[in-house]
Amino acid sequence: MHGLEHYWYRITPLHLLLWPVSLLFRLLSGLRRVLYRSGILHSVKLPVPVVVIGNISVGGTGKTPFTLWLAQQLLDQGWHPAIISRGYTKAKKHSNAARPVAASDSPDAVGDEPLLMVQRKLCPVWIGRDRPAAAQALLQAHPECDVILSDDGMQHYRLQRDVEIVLVDGNRRFGNGLLLPAGPLREPVSRLGSADIVVVNGRPSHASEYAMQLDGALFYNLLNPDVSRSPAEFSGLRLHAIAGIGHPQRFFKHLQKLGLSAHTHAFPDHHRYRAADISFGDADAILMTEKDAVKCAAFATEQCWVLRVDAQVDPALAQLIIEKIEK
Repeated sequence: MHGLEHYWYRITPLHLLLWPVSLLFRLLSGLRRVLYRSGILHSVKLPVPVVVIGNISVGGTGKTPFTLWLAQQLLDQGWHPAIISRGYTKAKKHSNAARPVAASDSPDAVGDEPLLMVQRKLCPVWIGRDRPAAAQALLQAHPECDVILSDDGMQHYRLQRDVEIVLVDGNRRFGNGLLLPAGPLREPVSRLGSADIVVVNGRPSHASEYAMQLDGALFYNLLNPDVSRSPAEFSGLRLHAIAGIGHPQRFFKHLQKLGLSAHTHAFPDHHRYRAADISFGDADAILMTEKDAVKCAAFATEQCWVLRVDAQVDPALAQLIIEKIEK
């Protein structure tokens, strides 16, 4: 599927073949949603409010930073949030059963994003392919939790939700507007109309959308997290930058805004790094995202520096979400 991404932001002769498959995908995904909404397919209602944070397109939109921002906002308002995620791992030996994520886990066992979130030490993070089962097990283990945040759960209709929040990439938007495999969409753009809140990572296109910016200007050393550097301290050094995220160019452009010039190396989203991937003979420093860092920690050197990024969102949005939860 990664090879098709080249065609998701344009129209080419190949789409004569992909478009019929895209129509079938749209029909099946729409039918599935209707079956859940009508009650023909069973869905699960939890005893606490559920906030689903997802997207309608493939690729990075900033869901993880937004989820962490919302968790912090809820904590500040006296709530006790918890996060559930499917987890993303290609390691077949690991079970798909619901389980908590620990900071000592490997990314192969639990996925890079859940591991990143639990390392922020905000709230419990559980994973499981069966999201309702994961949420129920979490609530049994943490009865104090009074709101569930479902990370990347937009299309998981078996779990009923009280608030739907859709993240959109402000630069790429919806590509060529077609559904998989002809385009990057999991659901049609019209699906935004039924969501409670639309958040744009970048500049919104409509007055009803909320803006989010990813802010980060300090690097910490992967081997020695207590040691940090400002961008100016990398001036004159030979820099390499890696990114195995949904939109690597966003990270590379952010480095440019910080005044840094680096040799860039883009990898597929959820790439399983090996030591050879970051072995650059001429590098004085290797710059990476937090998502990359959790997968490089096992073989990192003192050359590895991590940019911590936090979501900056209008605080009024947090209050709006809380009002919807309380209803």
